[in-house]
Amino acid sequence: MIRFLDFFLSFIGLVILFPIFILVFVVSYFFTVSPIFLQTRVGKNQKAFTLIKFRTMPVETQSIATHFVDLNSVTKLGIFLRKTKLDELPQLINVLRGEMSLVGPRPCLLSQIELIKERELRGVFSVSPGITGLAQIKNVNMSTPKKLAKIDQRMIQTMSLKLYLYYILLTVFSKEDF
Repeated sequence: MIRFLDFFLSFIGLVILFPIFILVFVVSYFFTVSPIFLQTRVGKNQKAFTLIKFRTMPVETQSIATHFVDLNSVTKLGIFLRKTKLDELPQLINVLRGEMSLVGPRPCLLSQIELIKERELRGVFSVSPGITGLAQIKNVNMSTPKKLAKIDQRMIQTMSLKLYLYYILLTVFSKEDF
């Protein structure tokens, strides 16, 4: 049921938000000649996949976890895209392709060894990574691997259709910047 909802909601989201997608792409092009950011991440069963986002930092910024990057590296448009969560919009393509879910643990980088080990211990890789989840709602990021893995595990163990929809609604209508 959740895979069906992932596919249906991401398809509808892309169709409805397509004009915004194009607008962000064109405006981003003036800030950087490469508005789309592609990065290899760890997915379900630790299978690598290419995450798609709108670029929020200059092209030359090192491809490392966000909490290791100086926040002054985020462009002015990038600040807006992050605040409105529009930088995540292209990930709906990842959801359509079955690489991600709308709700699940945020996909980590292959270089985040400590987080990968913590998630392995807790069975977190048994589900598809998500655009949002309990950790994002609680404002817990990848800088605290053990805490994050525990929250991911709890989310997976308690996941229901009701919570899936609740996490999406909280993300869409939240005024907090994750």
